[in-house]
Amino acid sequence: MRVSERRAPIRVSDLRGAARLATDATAGLTDLVEAMHERIARLPGIPAATPPGRTRGITGLVYKTIRGVTHVAGGSVDALLGLLAPALNVENEPMPQREAVIAALNGTLGDHLLATGNPLATPMALRRDGRTLVVERAALAARVVPQATGRVAVLIHGLCMNDLQWQRDGHDHGALLARELGYTPLYLHYNSGLHVSVNGRALAQQLEQLVDQWPQAVERLVLVGHSMGGLLARSAMHYGAQAGHHWLAHLSDVVFIGTPHHGAPLERAGHWIDTVLGATPYAAPLARLGKLRSAGITDLRHGNLVDEDWAGDDRISNGADRRQPLPLPAGVRCHAIASSLGRKMGDLKELVLGDGLVPLDSALGRHRDAARCLAFAPERQWVGQGIGHLDLLKDVGVAAQLQRWLR
Repeated sequence: MRVSERRAPIRVSDLRGAARLATDATAGLTDLVEAMHERIARLPGIPAATPPGRTRGITGLVYKTIRGVTHVAGGSVDALLGLLAPALNVENEPMPQREAVIAALNGTLGDHLLATGNPLATPMALRRDGRTLVVERAALAARVVPQATGRVAVLIHGLCMNDLQWQRDGHDHGALLARELGYTPLYLHYNSGLHVSVNGRALAQQLEQLVDQWPQAVERLVLVGHSMGGLLARSAMHYGAQAGHHWLAHLSDVVFIGTPHHGAPLERAGHWIDTVLGATPYAAPLARLGKLRSAGITDLRHGNLVDEDWAGDDRISNGADRRQPLPLPAGVRCHAIASSLGRKMGDLKELVLGDGLVPLDSALGRHRDAARCLAFAPERQWVGQGIGHLDLLKDVGVAAQLQRWLR
């Protein structure tokens, strides 16, 4: 098939999810979803055959129909899409463009998607190569042996991102740990629009099952969290300890990469969404949703970790920091990686903006309230210069430091 004849894969559940959103928010949100779909379907270097933000053929018909029936119950739209299913090209292979859009939707509207039973809501899972792992001994042995080792690294992505995005410009920190240090990397995939505490509790359960079902004895378990992923790691350690989980006995190291331990001031202005979604053209239309701010996004205001940090609060309008002090766990080596866009150490740009999204003090756990300070040992802190928040995923200095700490 010639390049010009290729079509972007379409899943029935994706379109039904888009229809549910369209019913919830009428034609304005339908325009947004179609704009994302058009970005995916348009092949690089080939001029668009339709007006910007509009699709064609059977896909265009679907969106046109949704616009015409937004006053009808959502079930009617679902039924229509079910009738169109035979004409749709269903593809089960992981597609980075689709994954980026779904991750962005979950980051901005994930709590709404879950609450309304939308099929676009991402269930938490451990994955490899974009495919979900069944966390049972025989299934894990079939998928990861002979690559499986007693050293396991679980990598946890950030807000509006997904497990495939650990691959950035040809580099993947997980692949590096496998190649250089003999770790078996697994990648968490989750709905980043949910509260950090909800995801943290679920992650603790995932890790307990993983250690119990791993095909061989776990010698060393390591968590590597980028951005929000680091908050999930801390929340999971808290809830794992509460539940008396065994996986904590195997946990040797946690590496926080650009993690907003004390929040990010740009959460309120929506710049976080603009920056993260701008990293992929397929998700760029979702920047329009930045002001809606899911529970996951508002947790980034101060770095909420547990239910008590947000329960009973008006998370949109209340700017008070109600967090419970949660120190780093004893017996686990905790490492903090931060970056500054400033020209020199100590200048205002470094202190306020940090890596562009997370201030330096927040990434290093420093706080004016001594009870909230995180006691990262000096030798377990690393600060890079001129590295943006997302570029921490590919930086050679970060990669070298990971090897030094986890060797």
